[in-house]
Amino acid sequence: MMFNRKKSPRPSRLASLVAVTAVAAMALTACSGSGTPAGSDAAAGGDATITFIPKQLNNPYTDVVLSGGKKGATEAGFASSNVVGPLEASASSQVSFINAETQAGTNVIVIAANDPDAVCTALGEARTAGAKIVAFDSDTNPDCRDVFISQVVAKDVALIQTKLISEQIGGSGEIAILSATANATNQNEWIKFMEEELQSNPDYKDIKLVAKVYGDDNDTKSFQEAQGLMQAHPNLKGIISPTTVGIAATARYLSTSAYKGKVALTGLGLPNEMRPFVKDGTVKEFALWDPAQLGYVASFAGKALKDGTITGAAGDTFTAGELGERKVLDGGLVIVGPPTVFNTANIDKYDF
Repeated sequence: MMFNRKKSPRPSRLASLVAVTAVAAMALTACSGSGTPAGSDAAAGGDATITFIPKQLNNPYTDVVLSGGKKGATEAGFASSNVVGPLEASASSQVSFINAETQAGTNVIVIAANDPDAVCTALGEARTAGAKIVAFDSDTNPDCRDVFISQVVAKDVALIQTKLISEQIGGSGEIAILSATANATNQNEWIKFMEEELQSNPDYKDIKLVAKVYGDDNDTKSFQEAQGLMQAHPNLKGIISPTTVGIAATARYLSTSAYKGKVALTGLGLPNEMRPFVKDGTVKEFALWDPAQLGYVASFAGKALKDGTITGAAGDTFTAGELGERKVLDGGLVIVGPPTVFNTANIDKYDF
């Protein structure tokens, strides 16, 4: 499958992915400081339009998600695909972009919500105007969209991170969580399951969660929050950062500090960003799904909604290109795929 993007002696697939990612990155770079349309791709077939509204632009994880989304939009048959969005991941920062897409008559809006409720009024107006709404990565209130494309089963994401930190600290000691924004739906759901697992699983009875902090998916703030955790909790043995920005910033801080090799770090990260920290011993293991698959499946779900082949009801099925059939579960949920654990043994096999 091209989407695990393992390094391969056959360059054509990797070259294609790099090209798509580069197009997305160039489009995002073209945004103005207030956040403006980040380019469009014409594709053969019909006149349907799709626009992606991520949490924020110029985020490495988002760039990979959008590369898959734009590829999927082309393959699904959208006439054009666009990217718009804020430069800061604040609760209400996406509303003006939703309103603009409603006025433009966009057929499908794909959104990663910074806040599950702050975008709902605007999305309701878009739906009234005829747009189909696909949430991906971070859900809206379910009443505000047609389907939600989730990376994996939310509880599985929490359990794998809890398991990794336990293994790395020897099953006992103080830990902290460095999250993204305080209102991020996906982050909060994962943290809820982590807390429940820590409290209910006897294997974790000697682990104590002492702090939850928020770096707002901002590199500088995440770095500072990591530094603050160590100052406030000198006995800290581990940090979980379920956000690619947060884990990279925390790894950068730990790698040049006295805590390297003494404080464990795990969470969700991009292999290309985390590779140097794995190889220098700052990080032993972390996890992630293939982000490009998220955008890719979202595009096909949007096209199926636009064409009327699904409504978002439980039991609906659609074909997501080369990734095959996907089924809509209760609550309009569509699962993309399982997470992968990265370490020194396999990290060089991946390129994203």
